[in-house]
Amino acid sequence: MKIAVTSASGQLGASIVKHLIALVGKDQVIGIARTPEKAKHLGVEIRKGDYNNREDFNNALQGVSTVLLVSGMDEPQKRIAQHQNVIEAAKTQGVQKIVYTSIIGSEDKNAFSPVVQSNRQTEEDVKNSGLHWVIGRNGIYIEPDLEYLPTYLKEGEISNCAADGKCAYTSREELGYGYAQMLTEEKHNGQIYNLIGEAVTQTQLAEAINTIYHTHLTYTAVSVAAYAQERKKALGDFMGTVIAGIYEGIRNGANDVPSDYVRAAGRPHKSLLKMIENYNQNHPQK
Repeated sequence: MKIAVTSASGQLGASIVKHLIALVGKDQVIGIARTPEKAKHLGVEIRKGDYNNREDFNNALQGVSTVLLVSGMDEPQKRIAQHQNVIEAAKTQGVQKIVYTSIIGSEDKNAFSPVVQSNRQTEEDVKNSGLHWVIGRNGIYIEPDLEYLPTYLKEGEISNCAADGKCAYTSREELGYGYAQMLTEEKHNGQIYNLIGEAVTQTQLAEAINTIYHTHLTYTAVSVAAYAQERKKALGDFMGTVIAGIYEGIRNGANDVPSDYVRAAGRPHKSLLKMIENYNQNHPQK
């Protein structure tokens, strides 16, 4: 019986697949993707799975003992039904265990809260599935900040509405390692884990980036309203509102929570400096 990973063409799914291969071998891993061609490079069997199509998952989960459900990227209310398609298909096909990638965040205090609420609902659906389950609550990825570095450098600063709030970052690499353990070790069944490293301020983030990249960034705090307006102008209303809500959550302490990474992964989470250094080695600046 095999382990399947949904959204395998995405960066998180691909990282989980890579770490699973190292643990159990590629013959025991199945990637599921809405567009299978985009996941062929992973070197495992790829099956088609669109979260909107229950029948896709009835087929994709045949012969699967454990499934990793990567949280969808659609708007909150659509996600709940999409995730239910996977959960119901898992029950029908005799899957024994489901692991869900949820998120850290406040359920009712900022513009990101509707996304958090939809994740909490899927957590409940997973827990009520009758299957063995494990839930990981992912912290904010460090990678988007590093991908945004050219813009930070052009502006000479990191500017958002997080103020002095602390954020415990993680990386897709660290998450991939942790989820591989959670998928393959029974001791994690029935657990909810905060998958994060040490919490830092935006000023500390700027200093860490400066250390690795030899830059001279500073941090400037702006109001929640001003940041929301700027992000919506740049990204559109939906995504701009979500991003502003994330940083408002940081400002209010929603991302300064205890880490369970050691219990989940069996080793300490990499430091912020180490995550940035690893990213720089794999994505050198042009």
